[in-house]
Amino acid sequence: MGIKGRRSEEIYDVVGIGFGPSNLSLAIALEEHGASAPQHPVRSHFFERQPRFGWHRNMLLPSTTMQISFLKDLATFRNPMSRFSFVSYLHATNRLVQFVNNQDFFPTRQEFHQYLEWAAAGLDDRVTYGAEVTAIRPAAVAGAPAPDLLEIEVRESDGTTSVVTARNVAISTGLVPRLPQGVTSDERVWHSSEFLQRFNAQAPDDLKSVAVVGAGQSAAEIVRFFHDELPHADVSAIMPSYGYSIADDTPFANQVFDPGAVDEYYFGAERARESFWRYHRNTNYSVVDADVIRDLYRRAYDEQVRDSRRLHFRNLTRVEEVQRAGSGTRVVLRSVLDDRTEELAVDALVFATGYDGLDPARLLGDFDRHFLRDAAGRHRVERDYRLVSASGLTCGVYLQGGTEHTHGLSSALLSNIAVRSGEIADSIMLRRTERELGRTCPVQTASSAA
Repeated sequence: MGIKGRRSEEIYDVVGIGFGPSNLSLAIALEEHGASAPQHPVRSHFFERQPRFGWHRNMLLPSTTMQISFLKDLATFRNPMSRFSFVSYLHATNRLVQFVNNQDFFPTRQEFHQYLEWAAAGLDDRVTYGAEVTAIRPAAVAGAPAPDLLEIEVRESDGTTSVVTARNVAISTGLVPRLPQGVTSDERVWHSSEFLQRFNAQAPDDLKSVAVVGAGQSAAEIVRFFHDELPHADVSAIMPSYGYSIADDTPFANQVFDPGAVDEYYFGAERARESFWRYHRNTNYSVVDADVIRDLYRRAYDEQVRDSRRLHFRNLTRVEEVQRAGSGTRVVLRSVLDDRTEELAVDALVFATGYDGLDPARLLGDFDRHFLRDAAGRHRVERDYRLVSASGLTCGVYLQGGTEHTHGLSSALLSNIAVRSGEIADSIMLRRTERELGRTCPVQTASSAA
């Protein structure tokens, strides 16, 4: 079938799919590669389906802070001299002295988002917003397959379709919100990823009873937000655990997010990988910062002292059924402790139930058959985050996410973003140099362990 729409004649070194923090960091790494070798400019472009840059906008709650140091920004761990560092942003906005006086390693989420917007604005000519990549496939030149080229089909906001050609793609389409089976979101049932937008569309006086499902950081933050913003409302926290579990952010545990830990995970034995997850899941998954836990407990205790309870923690409890009832919602809860059920009527129900990871097959479609999988059915991935080709293709499909099984706990997090993007940029440039010299890029056979 022929492709309708415009076709670009330019061949890019890399096309980025998605322009969140990961591919923004990659764009910065490529920009700085180009600055160091201006005689060999890097040809890159990025496509983002959002109309403008945005990162978890609906969770920019008041006073929420980052869970990583400001030094784990888009560039510093790769290049401390980068003009795209968080410190450079503070200097550019005339807040460096004030930030230092604040004596805090962890900026607010709102400030870090402003930093990301500032960095994205500095690369605005490299990205097309309101453009969704709908297909990736091997390219053909004069009717013959071109194993080193890819065609990327893009649908723009006006409905027009264009096709661009690249030697590599970097997929960073982000995480997919997860709701329990049988639950669909609507104006009164929300996933945390849409929280502020949904909340701001309601009249606060109409929200007299609200509930939050989940036991992680987002769930706890939304419970606290509801308690602050709806002083007239009952707020229920529904969680399968006995209570919130503390996030382990102590120095030794935090080493699992160090750049060196990626090599130890990637090249380690299966037993070592299992140990990473078994002992260190509590650094990030279904855990909450200690200060948030203490704040919520203090609030609940204060209400108990005053004998005026409106903050309710329903632990060891799962949601069994959700039904709309007029303008409200009826929730059937089942106790894990004694298997009893109860009904709860709420005006808003928020599921802070996490996300599914990036699955490149959703975007690759039929092209996915060109790439190898491991015994568990997961994509095999080279150390440089490239999918392993099954058919001799020399073009590159890089993943920014979806590599937890090969690269460890930091694969979908900001902690290692600067180094990871630098490694991808290095790989793209090395393979370009070897292609220009007529050599074949060596295969990293260690990926067979993945």
